[in-house]
Amino acid sequence: MRRDVFQAIADPTRRKIIHLIAQQSLNLNAIAENFDVSRPAISQHIKLLIECGLVQIKKQGRERYCEAKLEKLTEVSAWVEQYRKFWTTKLDALELYLDKMQTETKIKIKPKKQATKKTGPKQSKK
Repeated sequence: MRRDVFQAIADPTRRKIIHLIAQQSLNLNAIAENFDVSRPAISQHIKLLIECGLVQIKKQGRERYCEAKLEKLTEVSAWVEQYRKFWTTKLDALELYLDKMQTETKIKIKPKKQATKKTGPKQSKK
């Protein structure tokens, strides 16, 4: 089965694993301590992350350390960027339209001038 980076980041557990090992290399037990799931479940997540190219295993003595390979996340960034440009253009057009509508509304609805009463000094009747 072909795996891709989008499949890797689709799961919140895998996103947290990526976040943890992006800061420092960790062995599987150290990663598993951060979750309320079994060690084998974490191993399955790690396996998928390896298949997607986001993690590599480095052996140091008897320990296996997971290291993040974040270069593959540029695929996600590029995909998101195309939609950012799309929505930025659409929202800019909406802003212009709303500004135009607001200007037209101000022109149509001019505030009425209130008639002012002349209040001069009171004159007494004689």
